[in-house]
Amino acid sequence: AVPFVTVQTPRALQQQVEAEGWRVTRIRTKDGCYRVHARNDKGDRYEGTFDPATLRPMKIEIEYD
Repeated sequence: AVPFVTVQTPRALQQQVEAEGWRVTRIRTKDGCYRVHARNDKGDRYEGTFDPATLRPMKIEIEYD
């Protein structure tokens, strides 16, 4: 049997990254993970992949403006 995994909501993820200064422009699901597109106050672009169960970052890319 496969264990049941509770998935967090995209809204919970948005609140988490916005508390860190991200301004979310898009959240989508890709390959079973959440993919976040965002910017910060300086205009730098953030793209992160997050585990949907724990909301822990798996990969984050920052493109500085």
